[in-house]
Amino acid sequence: MSDLFSIQFDKDAQLFRVSGELTLESASAVMAETETLFDTKSELDIDLAGVSRADSASLALLITWMRQAKQSEKTISFRNLPNQMRAIAGASGLDEFLPIQ
Repeated sequence: MSDLFSIQFDKDAQLFRVSGELTLESASAVMAETETLFDTKSELDIDLAGVSRADSASLALLITWMRQAKQSEKTISFRNLPNQMRAIAGASGLDEFLPIQ
């Protein structure tokens, strides 16, 4: 786990909780950690309420997770996108394609 972020599975809520920074600086570490973590579940519900800082790399991560889920025939959804991520998604037109709850 990185000092910049954490991701944990909440068994009670049956979702992944992401906290900390999702930025270009942390992107590689996030991808490395989630690659095996996501293998354990058939449905990926990801809560981003704890994200404290995000940049365009955070949207690239969401798209990568969507691609991985599709390749693995898993469902994926995102909830509680921080305002920074919503603004970037809206400006780039990605907000229409993201499975946001």
